[in-house]
Amino acid sequence: MSCQQQEEILVKTVCEIYDKISKLESLKPSEDVNKLLAQLKLTCIPPNPIDTTKLCQKHQEIRTHLIQLRGESQSSLETHFSTKLGSYENPLDHIEEFPAYPNYIKLGLLEFTILGNHTKNDGQDPKSRIAFVGSGPLPLSSILLASNHLRNTSFQSYDFDESANYLATRLVSVDPDLSKRMFFHTTDILNVSDELSDYEVVFLGALVGINKNDKVKVINHLAKYMAPNSILMLRSAHGARGFIYPIVDLTDLKGFEVLQVFHPTNEVMCSIIIARKSIINGM
Repeated sequence: MSCQQQEEILVKTVCEIYDKISKLESLKPSEDVNKLLAQLKLTCIPPNPIDTTKLCQKHQEIRTHLIQLRGESQSSLETHFSTKLGSYENPLDHIEEFPAYPNYIKLGLLEFTILGNHTKNDGQDPKSRIAFVGSGPLPLSSILLASNHLRNTSFQSYDFDESANYLATRLVSVDPDLSKRMFFHTTDILNVSDELSDYEVVFLGALVGINKNDKVKVINHLAKYMAPNSILMLRSAHGARGFIYPIVDLTDLKGFEVLQVFHPTNEVMCSIIIARKSIINGM
């Protein structure tokens, strides 16, 4: 089968799934929603030569809307489980109930490994303050990094959704360790300026800025205010996975030196980009 045929079959299948998802009355967790999103993921996991950024305008619009719909569904799923977990006396004792928990374990280890490869200096690990942008109601990435890998690090998370931060705070509030190291701030990251220079590492969530213009606006803001030599960790996508997550164009990382790009081939759907803030901002 030629590359063109592979791409045509993929696009046809994704468009059929999109058509069904876009007609759903609700994107909250349900049998229909879960089934369609699982089908979309399975369709996009196998390697495919497609470059989703070069699709025709019609398919680009479908792709953008599909990412948005999936993001809304993911937010509903996280809200549902964060609410459920928060009802327990010790929420984090039950965190494995979240369906994607195994994938977050793999993602956390992957990001920690990549981060460590580019930040260790003579055996010393300097990461004491980390910021998460777009943490959401169920901040599994920061929880798992704080619990499993970075046990002496302070995590400051930013999300413009007050209800999401309320749910996130409730998850860690009774944990004697994490309650002292994890904090959640309700604000648009574009309204945070000098404070960004306090962080050695900034994580940018995959769905912060679904369209290119919004993503670039956030990246430029971080480039302006992050400290020289600090690290930016971004989540992107590659190949068919570009139907699930926005793709970060490396040329848009002005003011940063790209250190590594990693494209997983397993169930971890997003790619990882690590970049260092330039000493002299090239913007």
